[in-house]
Amino acid sequence: MTNRLETEFVKIIQNDKWMIQVLKIVRDLKLNDSWIGAGFVRNKIWDKKQKKNRTLLNDIDVIYFDKINSEKEFDLQIEYRLNKINSSYNWSVKNQARMHLRNSHHEYLNCYEAISFWPETATAIAIRLNLKDQIEYIAPYGLEDLFNLVVQPTPQFDLTTYNTRILKKEWIKTWPKLKISNGN
Repeated sequence: MTNRLETEFVKIIQNDKWMIQVLKIVRDLKLNDSWIGAGFVRNKIWDKKQKKNRTLLNDIDVIYFDKINSEKEFDLQIEYRLNKINSSYNWSVKNQARMHLRNSHHEYLNCYEAISFWPETATAIAIRLNLKDQIEYIAPYGLEDLFNLVVQPTPQFDLTTYNTRILKKEWIKTWPKLKISNGN
């Protein structure tokens, strides 16, 4: 099942010219261990599975891992560079080398480990375009929940925060076929 999902996942992303354009912008910044994740990926698959036009994004979540330049100011510099390239997107840049402090976790080793602490299994997925224009992805909990429209918390995430987030996001209004778990 995983190979079929991986193939379908990559094909969906490859066939979206807009996503490829955004991925190229981020790739060309040459950030260490850089990816685009969260709604950029999740919404695309949910839209495809529910035969919807592209759902507008609040932002484009760019993540990278750089222990040397871990100050928030460096993220802001990257956002500034991204806005100079394309200011029509709301870029959100976060160095995962410091996110453990905000989340009161142990120090993360890389972006893969960092996203394993994101709220939902279907959100904890990130993609990038390599130098050969191939899609690469990281998904600590796999692609199954994303493709099966299952929303459930990651094992490390606080359930109260998760449930508040689910209520606030109101995803069920946009994607009525979602199966949302309360985390129990």
